[in-house]
Amino acid sequence: MPKTWNEKLNDSKDYPKVVTIPKKMEKRLGTGKMVIPSALCVDALMRRVRKGRLLTIDEIRNALARQHKVTTTCAMVAGIHANIAAKAADELENQGKKRVTPYWRTLKTGGELNPKFPGGVEALKVRLEAEGHTVINKGKRLFVENYQSKIARL
Repeated sequence: MPKTWNEKLNDSKDYPKVVTIPKKMEKRLGTGKMVIPSALCVDALMRRVRKGRLLTIDEIRNALARQHKVTTTCAMVAGIHANIAAKAADELENQGKKRVTPYWRTLKTGGELNPKFPGGVEALKVRLEAEGHTVINKGKRLFVENYQSKIARL
């Protein structure tokens, strides 16, 4: 039987890990150390965002890098784990839980709504607008207008 999203969220797989930035990634990331976060680390930061505030994956990555005193955070793993946290929260909501990780407040780089999150961008738009944010179209993608002024402090 496949794992639930909450089982995946709570399966740390020996993360977080601090590793040396691989040579093939140095051109893009520089030299030094990189943290590969656990899903619970990402979820903990997403949980801290209060109504009216927002977060981007970049803020999550920067906060994790500061916490672990490293150069950067693995972008791919941080994104995957944000998605796991969102789906785990949705799973809990569907079970009747009221207090879940407010994943809709976590945006992609540049303030874009994440189409991979539960319900897709239309459901995220409804939640964000209900909290007072203005969501705008840029082509086929949706963004929170002036999201930078609403970024939560981590």
